[in-house]
Amino acid sequence: MRNTAGFPGGTTRRAAVLGKPIAHSLSPVIHTAGYAAAGLTGWSYTRIECAAAELPDLVAGLGPEWAGLSVTMPGKEAALAVAAQASPVAAAVGAANTLVRRPDGSWYADNTDVAGMVQVLTAAGVSAGAAVTVLGAGGTARAALAAAAQLGCPSVTVVARRPEAIDELRPVADALGVALTPAGWADAPRCLSAADLVASTVPQGVADPLAGEVAWQRGRVLFDAIYDPWPTPLAAAAAAAGLRLVSGLDLLLAQAVGQFEQFTGVVAPVEAMREALGEATSADFLS
Repeated sequence: MRNTAGFPGGTTRRAAVLGKPIAHSLSPVIHTAGYAAAGLTGWSYTRIECAAAELPDLVAGLGPEWAGLSVTMPGKEAALAVAAQASPVAAAVGAANTLVRRPDGSWYADNTDVAGMVQVLTAAGVSAGAAVTVLGAGGTARAALAAAAQLGCPSVTVVARRPEAIDELRPVADALGVALTPAGWADAPRCLSAADLVASTVPQGVADPLAGEVAWQRGRVLFDAIYDPWPTPLAAAAAAAGLRLVSGLDLLLAQAVGQFEQFTGVVAPVEAMREALGEATSADFLS
């Protein structure tokens, strides 16, 4: 990796997380701890409130000191659109959570949510051929489909409240080479009970009524994208039944590590970043 500890003229290298709302974001905690541990004294990382419609103009106005941007909701599709080039996975998913400044001043888009999800699910014991059920059909569900593809899981059942939301996922599944099986919300208990991996990507509270309706199978895996509050009722029920849990914080750290390395060109000090996030949230991590 390239050495980016310095910058011509001693200018600070800058990065930020974009989204709306953004005040709650823990990304500055993770990245700033990484800079300190890696000795990157000329780097700073901030939050910028930015709606999707505002993102193109904001990105276009950034100076050469800007090395990278983390992008959260609702700007991930807009981030992909502003990039001159995108990774295959970001293009397939149709969304980017990472923009990296290239030497010519253009932006490269990636989706480190996918690689991060693969990492934490592999650590939890998910293997090729696992039966996967995704709860929800939004942006995180797209990353879950891509992660399933990379883990060697050829088919995914998607449970959603709106059939049209599942239809919107079909081009993503096709691009990834994953067979998508749709299911309605009434079928959620059955689908979750049958899965080796359940990936819950729905907003806080939506999955709570399902916690006591699933015939959980010991040794299987639940990924719940929510991390505050933790555990969710769904995660608590799964843990009580002997499932292995992966939280949104596990993913938050893993995707940030990928961004850190692309922004800086330096191997991420993962343990320092994990410790900082744990101190900020009083959380323990799977990996």
